[in-house]
Amino acid sequence: MNILIRSSSGITQLPLETRLMADQRRIFVEGEINAGTADEFFKEVLYLNHESSEPISVFINSPGGEINSGLLMYDVITGSPAPIRMNCMGRAASMAAILFASAGERYLLPGSELMIHQPLLGNQVSGNASSLKSISDSLLETKAQMNRILAKHTGKSEAEIDEATSFDHYFSAEEAVAFHLADRIVDFKTMTGG
Repeated sequence: MNILIRSSSGITQLPLETRLMADQRRIFVEGEINAGTADEFFKEVLYLNHESSEPISVFINSPGGEINSGLLMYDVITGSPAPIRMNCMGRAASMAAILFASAGERYLLPGSELMIHQPLLGNQVSGNASSLKSISDSLLETKAQMNRILAKHTGKSEAEIDEATSFDHYFSAEEAVAFHLADRIVDFKTMTGG
């Protein structure tokens, strides 16, 4: 969506996301998490950190996606000098839920939903026995890594996280706060500062 900006030099069309990022320090993570999403997120947070150390608000609505891309975004969220405030505006599932839970401040709308689970194999698995063992070992290490991250940011034990991620575990907004995946349920006005 484009908006019109009037100035002394005339009218300019500007993408709404650009205006929200530049003027209000807001970033949107929507759809699948992949290399493109992660690269864009990295650049946006880098730019906003260069501009100021004021907090950055990230609005997320995502079904999750690639773990490696998500881990790049996780490193940005946890390493950003400017504090990151995460806002769930719909759902944050799988890798998106991990990203949401990892921020210093975590808010969600009343109708939002989070979902956590074990890492999944993305492609059909084939190969010899040694290759399959290597894939299995790698998947188990990734599972342990994701459990450690969630344990760190929820205050739960790794055993509690392992149990919670043993199936597709959906959390309502209230359940997400009770499980310490989120800090607070807020309304639209509070979330957007309106």
